[in-house]
Amino acid sequence: MQEQQLFGWRHLSIMLCYIATVTSTSLGQAPDTARKPVKVFILSGQSNMVGAGKVDGGSSRWGKQFLDPVVSVYEGDYNPQADYDSLKPIKTLKLTSFGGVKPTPYPGGGVHVTRGHIQVKDTGVYEFRPGYGGSTQNVMEVNGMEVHRQEIGDGAVRQEIKLEGGKKVPFKITYFTNDANGLGWIVRMDRPGTLSTLVKQKGLYPYLINDKGQWVARNDVWYKGVIAAAGSRWLGVSGGRIGPEIGFGHAVGNHYDEPVIILKTSQGNRSLSWDFLPPGSERFEYDGMIYAAYKESPLSWEKGTDPKPIEWYAGKQYDDCFDAAHEVLENFDKQFPHWKGRGYQIEGFGWWQGDKDRYNEGHALQYEKNLVHLIKTLRREFKAPNAKFVLATLGQTAKDTAQGNEKLILEAQLAVDGNTGKYTEFKGNVATVYTHPLSQGGASNSHYNGNSQTYMDVGLAMGAAMVELNKQ
Repeated sequence: MQEQQLFGWRHLSIMLCYIATVTSTSLGQAPDTARKPVKVFILSGQSNMVGAGKVDGGSSRWGKQFLDPVVSVYEGDYNPQADYDSLKPIKTLKLTSFGGVKPTPYPGGGVHVTRGHIQVKDTGVYEFRPGYGGSTQNVMEVNGMEVHRQEIGDGAVRQEIKLEGGKKVPFKITYFTNDANGLGWIVRMDRPGTLSTLVKQKGLYPYLINDKGQWVARNDVWYKGVIAAAGSRWLGVSGGRIGPEIGFGHAVGNHYDEPVIILKTSQGNRSLSWDFLPPGSERFEYDGMIYAAYKESPLSWEKGTDPKPIEWYAGKQYDDCFDAAHEVLENFDKQFPHWKGRGYQIEGFGWWQGDKDRYNEGHALQYEKNLVHLIKTLRREFKAPNAKFVLATLGQTAKDTAQGNEKLILEAQLAVDGNTGKYTEFKGNVATVYTHPLSQGGASNSHYNGNSQTYMDVGLAMGAAMVELNKQ
């Protein structure tokens, strides 16, 4: 049954990948034609829920790749009709330091155009991000191809370019304002496993970009991150890392007519049996040690001894994360003014965690009990008894080869799935996504090597599982 269910979720995830269409390219107000409550999904867990999927190959300040750069200054203000290659500059300056932290200052006094050559060390696909702050308002060409353009008042439009290692090609940067300098960043875009490579080179998740190859945001799904991966914006790729919220948000957003909020509250390197221990959890004894109940400290102590508390207590991360979630929801109209007065409904919880518990046998043995208690406690605390609960297993842990503590945690995670029949009250409202077939390698403690396909596919599968539960 579980294998059939996994296939169904996987199949639905793949369909979502290729049929989803995102038409919004702005951060404008979401459509509000209906007055039904906004659907809220609360995602939590440790570092892999925080998100470590790499968006690109990493940016670096440019410098040594640029050969013999010279800035020419032309009289007057920028004129888009002017041919600056045929005009005579009023002054020129060789840029002895181009890029880095302290580039040679530009002379000022007119329109600045920088020319020279680029020679990268390794063959690959690159993106150029010239300028900083106001100086990003320019057009940059590399080997005759426009790779960056940011008009005044608009966002940047960039085009990737493939360059051959060791080969010199010309570049030119024309600045639209007096705010010009030699700062810039160069980004490798074709590293295996990065989201840029997956989307722009391999054609996966095409709904994440527009026809110009720029990342786009939905206007019906809002992302709110607290504690870690903080932010408040329409759901889309932002920054250098992603978590499962992108795939999850697309899956549930495609299903609901109502707008959706993804409220993520998570923190890395945290265990369920200590940091995230839910309120009401009691002490337990294992191998001569007493393990802390909720609000107790330290983590454990020898039976019969009087422990000295530390500056942390069982459940501290639970309190921090879910208190922060409460604060957001209790100030809903202020946090989400575009949906003021509309109200919300908590539709479900997502949980991806378990890595830290596998390093402590006592915690691993207690994981199933704590997981059951977590599900019930969150529903009660947020007054959402009908909210569905979806959790994901650790990607490196396979059913047929799992051993030791990892096996204990996997078995606990699979056991709470409503289809197993072990917890009849979870039938039709709790689902476990077995992620080993979705993982592209690596382990939870190495953040799956930062492979964004793992994060996207786990998020899509969790979202698809959530949709299936809410259909019942």
